[in-house]
Amino acid sequence: MYQSRLFTKTMREEPSGEIAASAILLERGGFAFKNSAGVYTLLPLGWRVIERINTIVREEMNAIGGQEMLMPALIERRYMEATGRWNMDVGFRAHVRGEEDEAQFVLGWSHEDILAAMAVRFINSYRDLPLAVYQIQTKFRNEARAKSGLLRGREFMMKDLYSFHATQEDLFRYYAEVRKAYESVFHRCSLETYYTLAGGGVFTLQNTHEFQVLSDIGEDTIFFCKACGYAENDEVATLKEGAVCTQCGAAAVQKGKSIEVGNIFPLGTKYAQATGLFFADERGEKKPVVMGSYGIGISRLMATVVEIHRDERGIVWPESLAPFTAHLLLLDESQRSETDALYRRLRDCGIAVLYDERQGVSAGERFADADLLGIPYRVVASKKTAALHKYEVKRRDEQQERLVEESALREICRTKQQK
Repeated sequence: MYQSRLFTKTMREEPSGEIAASAILLERGGFAFKNSAGVYTLLPLGWRVIERINTIVREEMNAIGGQEMLMPALIERRYMEATGRWNMDVGFRAHVRGEEDEAQFVLGWSHEDILAAMAVRFINSYRDLPLAVYQIQTKFRNEARAKSGLLRGREFMMKDLYSFHATQEDLFRYYAEVRKAYESVFHRCSLETYYTLAGGGVFTLQNTHEFQVLSDIGEDTIFFCKACGYAENDEVATLKEGAVCTQCGAAAVQKGKSIEVGNIFPLGTKYAQATGLFFADERGEKKPVVMGSYGIGISRLMATVVEIHRDERGIVWPESLAPFTAHLLLLDESQRSETDALYRRLRDCGIAVLYDERQGVSAGERFADADLLGIPYRVVASKKTAALHKYEVKRRDEQQERLVEESALREICRTKQQK
């Protein structure tokens, strides 16, 4: 990709009204554009990151038997009324005029209600269970505190997985599988998470679990043990700061602010009972289906990665999520022809390269933009490197450059791109 052809440009000044470092850097780098409070456009660079996150999520969800689908964003009132969630002040209402009457809808903030109603057609027997389906979709929530960029949006991307089971035991067996899959997702995104006991909110009366990332910008507070990894959200906490961990007894409990990047909910039979979702067991007895719900905030995950992986100069993307593997900089116009050719060779062998070939841009500006954008490998072609028949390569998370031949450059980029 030629940098001169990007839809976006970098910003030198910080955007006004943003308090989260991730929001500032994502806007300055041209990854996201703030349209209004809590509402952002994901620009081409940002969308490339989102697509890499989605690929990881899909791989992990498919590995535990999830089937991808896409449900409507417009959910009719009758579905939410059946489960008692229509009057919750969470979503945005919409009115759609039909042939006879004006139908009332809500912009989807969660899909348990409509999915359970649809499943009535497909689940009739214990032989139909278990099942799991998921979607990656835009969600809408009437957030009162839309103040932290993509960490707290009114419109955002989310992966929601739903499972259907014959028994609570089978639900919790799958619950454990989802936990492992989520931990793999976050590990692949270079995030350290705490599996945190939490309340059920508007979803269930049962205790649930969250995946929390320690960060000063976080809106949650957790009590956690670094020795064993056990954690509790302060809304249900029995742990006390400074006390010995009740789970392992090996370390003192700590308290910290955190960002919730995922959650898993044992829904029980609440939604099945409300929507008439029953099945016949082995003896022919009619029983309600047991459900689970599991969410990952995709756009929030991207912002969280930036909160954790950044420095004073800009973003430091993990190689697994970076929009490009290499950022090729042209520093000398006399080397344009050779650098153009290098770009084409790297591109043609499958390496994702952003090529800064802009005219009238100083070397200092190019280096500053490279640091801001945070692409893992900066590659410089100049008179100096040309004389040595080599190229200068620097990892974004390291201080020292190194000179390598083109064959070594290709091998570095190929290896890292596969991560």
